[in-house]
Amino acid sequence: MMNYMKPAYLSAIILSLTAVHLQCPGQEIDESAIVMEMSGKMRPVLPRPDTVSMVFLGDIMLHARQISSAAEKFSAKPGNKAVSVHEAFDFSQFFSEIRRYISDSDLAVANMEFTLGGTPFTGYPAFSAPDSYAEYLADCGIDIFLTANNHIMDRGSKGAARTLEKYAGLEGQYGIRTTGTYATPEQYCKGNPLVMNVSGIKAAFINFTYGTNLAGKDEYPKVNMSEKSRLKHLIQKAEDAGADVIIALPHWGEEYSLRHSESQYELAEWLACNGTDIIIGTHPHVVQDSTTIKTCGGKKVPVFFSLGNAISNMSAPNTQVGLMARIDMVKLMNGTVRILPARLTYLWCSLPGRLKDTHCTIPVKEYLSRAGSWKMPYEYEKMVGTYIRIKAETGIED
Repeated sequence: MMNYMKPAYLSAIILSLTAVHLQCPGQEIDESAIVMEMSGKMRPVLPRPDTVSMVFLGDIMLHARQISSAAEKFSAKPGNKAVSVHEAFDFSQFFSEIRRYISDSDLAVANMEFTLGGTPFTGYPAFSAPDSYAEYLADCGIDIFLTANNHIMDRGSKGAARTLEKYAGLEGQYGIRTTGTYATPEQYCKGNPLVMNVSGIKAAFINFTYGTNLAGKDEYPKVNMSEKSRLKHLIQKAEDAGADVIIALPHWGEEYSLRHSESQYELAEWLACNGTDIIIGTHPHVVQDSTTIKTCGGKKVPVFFSLGNAISNMSAPNTQVGLMARIDMVKLMNGTVRILPARLTYLWCSLPGRLKDTHCTIPVKEYLSRAGSWKMPYEYEKMVGTYIRIKAETGIED
C-alpha cells in the first residue's frame, strides 16, 4: 500500500524547492523573504536583501546674516553662556523641520560651502564659520561632508587645513567622514575616493570641483579637481576596491541657471560611460533639471545637475528653493545592486522673522496649506510661486 504525503508536508517540500531555485546565480528575488510552513509555524527561508537609503543635500552656507541671527538667538536665551567664541550661536532652527529626513536615512551627504578658518567669522565672499556650525550639522545626522568646492580655500591653505583638522575631531565624536579635500599626501592617495560599507553595500564617493576662488600657497591641503585623467583613476580605484556603487559628486555649472550647461552634460555623459552609477551636482545655488543617461552598455545613470541651496541667506530669484534627494538601493542575492527611483523633496529656506526667528529650511509640500504660519505672508506667496516655477522649468516633480 502506497503512503501518500499529507498536503501540508507536500506544500513544504514544494516551497523548499522553490526557495532553492530562487537562489540560483543571476536571478533576482523580491525584497520580501520567502517563507515556508512547518509544524504550523512560518519561518523565513531566504533573508531580506540588504537595503540602503541615502539622502543628498545641496549647498550648506553660512552668510553674515545667518551668523548674526544665530548669535542673536543664542543671546536671547536667559542664562546662556558660551565657553568660547565658537559656541555663542544657536543654529537649532536651521534644520529643525528636515532633521528627521536626515537622521532617518542610513547615510546623509551634503556640500559644506564654508570653511572653519577661525575668527573673524565671515560670510560671502570669504566664508569662515564657527566650529559649532559643523558640530550642529553632524548632530543633525549628516554623515559625509563634501569639501571640494570653490570656497574651501577662502582662508587659504591654513584655513583649509584647520577645517579638515576640526572635521577630523568630529569624525571621532560623531563618526562623520569627509571627502574632496585632503590634508596630506597619504590621505590624498589612500582615502580618495571615500569608500564606505553602508549596511552591506559598498559605496564609493568621488567629490571634485571645477576650481577654487583662491589658490592655496602650499601643495597640501589638496582639492580634487575635475580633470578627466584624475577622475578616471579615481573611478578605477573605486572599482578595484570592490565598490557596488560609484557616486560622482561634482561642483560645477553656471550659477543661477535652472538648466544644465553643455559642459555639464558632456562631463556627466563621460562619467556615466566610465563607470559611475549616480551623479549629483552642486554649485549653481538653484535647482537644475535632471536626466537619465543611458550608456553604450545599457546602464541607466541618474543625473541631478544641481540640488540648489540647502540653507543660505540668499533671496534672489529661485535661490531659496532647494532639493533633497533620497535614493534607496537594494543588494540582491546575486550580489548586484539595484538603484531605485529617487524620492525628491523640495525645500524652502525661510529668512529670519518671516516664518521663525532665524533661518529655517522646511519641506515645501508640508507648508503649502499652512499660509497662516507665516509672520510675513509675502514670503509664503514667494515660496509657492517659486516652487511652481521651478517645477515647470526643470521638469522635476516631487
